[in-house]
Amino acid sequence: MNTPFQPPTPTPLHPEGSIDTEVRGSVLLIGINRPNKRNGFTPKMYRELGLAYTQLDDDPALRVGVLHAFGEHFTAGLDLPTIAPLMQRGEKAVPLGLVDPVDLGMPGYRRRTKPMVVAVQGITYTLGIELMLAADIVVASDNCRFSQLEVKRGIMATGGATLRMAERAGLGNALLHLLTGDEFGAAEALRLNFVQKVVPAGQALPTALALAEVIAEQAPLAVVATRQNVLKAIEHGPLVAMHDFIDTQQRLSRSDDAREGVQSFIDKRPAHFTGR
Repeated sequence: MNTPFQPPTPTPLHPEGSIDTEVRGSVLLIGINRPNKRNGFTPKMYRELGLAYTQLDDDPALRVGVLHAFGEHFTAGLDLPTIAPLMQRGEKAVPLGLVDPVDLGMPGYRRRTKPMVVAVQGITYTLGIELMLAADIVVASDNCRFSQLEVKRGIMATGGATLRMAERAGLGNALLHLLTGDEFGAAEALRLNFVQKVVPAGQALPTALALAEVIAEQAPLAVVATRQNVLKAIEHGPLVAMHDFIDTQQRLSRSDDAREGVQSFIDKRPAHFTGR
């Protein structure tokens, strides 16, 4: 019998917003909490997001992250009045040494290794799109409103949209939305491969959490290796990624989890993986 979905409880509102975390089994819920400002990101929130992503990677008991937001909207993007001074100084809100939430592989930042599922709803602008494109699986409510509107503010998207939109949707589709800053809906996002599932409003987080829980049941070492090989193929090409096949498979096949996988097959029972 499935346990009824229990929505996460936000912490009391902070004037600069917050990123709230909640552990559910081996899943880390990461909640954007500034609904009175459409979850616009302040430097404090961006720093806390980096800390939450780092918590996911560093805690061996955690296997999957779920990024979501409190309130009607995912995020209106960066709160420019608070972020602009950092941009002008060429500074980042996320401290060096942490996992970069947009996973660009910039010097001084760590790249996330564990899977991230994102649930988006309502307004999902600029940084919101870049966070979901940097994740692994995106579940969108059918009331989503997307826009990569930096050109309307005199700046350029630097959180990965210029890279990942074209990779997902092709050059023309990427430039259609990057150069106009227009608003588009969940159906268009699905067509462009920006999201993987569209569900009725109110169902994005339960669906994302259910997906995360399924991923968390799989062998953790195999999940991380599979994700990293896919990313290597995208970023460096299939031939480079292919060279990891034999070494990675040899390493995985010697793990306790691989032995458990074989034994569970013999015993005709679900496997119980430990990540070793």
